[in-house]
Amino acid sequence: MRSLQDILAISVERKGSEEAILDGITPPRSAEALRACPDDRWLAAMTRSIFNAGFNWKVVDSMWPGFETAFRGFDPAACAMMDDAWFDSLVTDTSIVRHGPKIRAVQENAVYLQTQADTHGGYGAFIAGWPPDRFADLLAHLKAEGTRLGGATGQYFLRSMGVDGFILSRDVVARLIAEGVIDKPPTSKSAMQAVQAAFSAWHRSSGRPLTEISRILATSIG
Repeated sequence: MRSLQDILAISVERKGSEEAILDGITPPRSAEALRACPDDRWLAAMTRSIFNAGFNWKVVDSMWPGFETAFRGFDPAACAMMDDAWFDSLVTDTSIVRHGPKIRAVQENAVYLQTQADTHGGYGAFIAGWPPDRFADLLAHLKAEGTRLGGATGQYFLRSMGVDGFILSRDVVARLIAEGVIDKPPTSKSAMQAVQAAFSAWHRSSGRPLTEISRILATSIG
């Protein structure tokens, strides 16, 4: 496995400069900022990532004010208690994407979120308690305990909220394969732990956040 500096050199050769590689990256939020984020914004971000999956993101963006209204500001207590009448009205509401299973996921994720928030004093506090070297475990938790939050959906959800972590895009996976970390896209627990170990090693050696490391790996290929 090459050092991150060696991979960065490949990216710089392809993209021209480190500044070009890291352009547009938003620094990860601090633990304090994650804790301060209201629970409704976490549920909103979960929902947005779920509806973006397999759909045109620009359409979801343009309809987002309708989502905020339809789901009552994503108040977790309200969404957790969604009754059949509300659900039925949502699946015919033209101000949102009318996808029944994804609409039901909002209710189920509101219940999940409330459980964690009640235990930890807020969902942000729960997320802030996960260090970067356990990011793969956090992804596994979202897949197991949330609804429709596995795979890339969970990764993009956390990235959108400023959680430091990696996104296993096609290019990132290609670099991990080239470095001998994995031999195919990671789907098993052991493969994800191998990915985590590699990112953690690059993080320790470089001092860079996982978000930057992910971009460096991606731009060394794509």
